[in-house]
Amino acid sequence: MQRTTRLLLATGLTLATIASAFWMIHLHQEEKLWGHWPLVLFLSGWLSVFFWTARRSLADQQGLRWFGLASASAVLLSLGFPPLTSTPLMFLGFVPLYWLLKEIPLVVSEKPRKLLFRYSYHLFVVWNILTTYWVANTAFIAGVLAIFVNALFMCVPLLLAAWTIKHMPKFGILTFIAYWISFEYLHLRWEISWPWLTLGNAFAEHPAWVQWYSYTGVFGGSLWILLANWLFFEFLWKGRSGTKTTLFPALSKLSLLIFLPIILSLVQYYRFDPEAGKGVEVVVVQPNFEPHYQKFDSPEEFQKDRFLSLAQEALTENTDYLVFPETSFGPILDEQLGQEPITKSLQAFIDGYPKLKLISGLTLYHIFRDGETPSAAARQRVLGTGNVMEYEMLNAAVQFSSGQTETTIYKKSKLVPGAEFLPYRKLLFFLEPVVEKLEGSMAGYGMQEKRTAFTSLDGQNAVGPAICYESIYGEYYAGYVRAGANMTFIMTNDGWWDNTAGHKQHLKYASLRAIETRKPIARSANTGISGFVNARGDIQQATEYGVEAAVNGTIYPNDIETFYEWHGDLIGRIAVFLTIIFLLNGLVKKLTPKKEA
Repeated sequence: MQRTTRLLLATGLTLATIASAFWMIHLHQEEKLWGHWPLVLFLSGWLSVFFWTARRSLADQQGLRWFGLASASAVLLSLGFPPLTSTPLMFLGFVPLYWLLKEIPLVVSEKPRKLLFRYSYHLFVVWNILTTYWVANTAFIAGVLAIFVNALFMCVPLLLAAWTIKHMPKFGILTFIAYWISFEYLHLRWEISWPWLTLGNAFAEHPAWVQWYSYTGVFGGSLWILLANWLFFEFLWKGRSGTKTTLFPALSKLSLLIFLPIILSLVQYYRFDPEAGKGVEVVVVQPNFEPHYQKFDSPEEFQKDRFLSLAQEALTENTDYLVFPETSFGPILDEQLGQEPITKSLQAFIDGYPKLKLISGLTLYHIFRDGETPSAAARQRVLGTGNVMEYEMLNAAVQFSSGQTETTIYKKSKLVPGAEFLPYRKLLFFLEPVVEKLEGSMAGYGMQEKRTAFTSLDGQNAVGPAICYESIYGEYYAGYVRAGANMTFIMTNDGWWDNTAGHKQHLKYASLRAIETRKPIARSANTGISGFVNARGDIQQATEYGVEAAVNGTIYPNDIETFYEWHGDLIGRIAVFLTIIFLLNGLVKKLTPKKEA
């Protein structure tokens, strides 16, 4: 690329970045939502930085081609993710990346991994921007971290693979597959967790293709994608390098790998009856209080009246459960549930329906009394008397039952990094101003160690109360079923992301949880999308986003036990084991002196 052309592009993109930033500031001042503007800001901003700093990387045709390969991979992977229906592109998305991994070390003799990092980081940043830009609608800093830090993490498996291939070339790109799945597995389990782009999530758009997730979970889908890309790449690479290869056997292997799992899944899909057994009538409420400027500034009495008015329109005398979304009311002292005005009114309302149980998301707080050990999330507040009160905040789910005064509480335990807790807060104490900017707290929210289920009085049914972000973690989510749940309710507030792809992706991911556990789901979202998901992942009676709604539906609890429920992310654990073997072998090869010829 000529210097003049590159500078003109960089200048134009910089101007677009500045203009979109000023427009977003204007919208914020007008208390209006950003919608898709973060996409414009991040994409133009990143490309301007790349073009300003890429003098050597784009100086020749080789560099331009590598830039094109990285960009193509990013676009293919983005087009393959929900809510877009072009999921088969995931089977091609890593082919350009594999090409870079193979070609750059062959062409560049000096520090090839540095160049590989530059192009791969560009790839992963663009993929993250195109797919998850909407996170910035929650909080701008959260969006920046989710995109640029997550892209940095994604580079690690590639760089490790390049290092391993140098010392153990016979394993080739298979090492990258092990490293990538290990990354996805570990990314679910540490405190800086953002597993939204786990490759297997892409098939949430087509649940009929992945009924075998009841055995493998989403890592089965990740492995499927990476292997298909590898076979396609191997075919192209051998053809390009002049290696004799036969078209039919290569395409046969690729076709078999892609279509056989789909065929087996479709057989499972049509043989499985998601409506077997006794149905349970459930009403989900979507109150539609915009969370940035409306929900937390509206009087709770006004909000309560809308909740109950919507519920009353859909309830019948046979309704078993009523579901409200995440953080519907509060903060409320846990000891006052059913006694303070809001929950007292809720209890009185459901007492009018003989079978009814209300499961609602609430913001609670718990005061640590004398003799009670404060949790790690304990906060302190100086009272007017000069005494210090220790307490913890809870993002909780609560069950109220008709005719009963006792309530059951579940504490959300998969918290959102930054907004709900500071990861590794002792190490990252200096980030406290950032956390406070996100309206979070250094202390975070109280949690519980294990999943629990809300049981009915007759003991026939038990509900897993998943709150928002918790529905992204397959093995964690299966803990509700291991605790006895035969159906699951997801309570969430997806209005933080505005009407973008975020809330649609979140809904689709619920289909994967239903397949993994074979348990039906009722979903109540503050602004949408609410509805039901049956045990084979079909979304039913979905509401529109941004409207008030209450939906009455029937779901079918069951006691099916799946392989995944009890064994979890087995593929991830195998990948971690292989990663350790590859790294140790590579280290031995590196440290072992080469024998002279």
